[in-house]
Amino acid sequence: METRRKKRFIAGAVCPSCSESDTMMLYLEHGVEKVECVSCGHSQSQTDESVTKASHGDVIGIFKPE
Repeated sequence: METRRKKRFIAGAVCPSCSESDTMMLYLEHGVEKVECVSCGHSQSQTDESVTKASHGDVIGIFKPE
């Protein structure tokens, strides 16, 4: 069963692949944070087990790109 993806765009983020601004979206899929560029499709995922969920209501987690 696929987890429903709720997209949250990252204001001011620049894609490391195509250098487009404001095209990066953050979503949670099967407990793993993923970031994807809607312009070129470049994606990164956060699999670091040391990242803990924040206790603030609207925060999904913390994404630290490699």
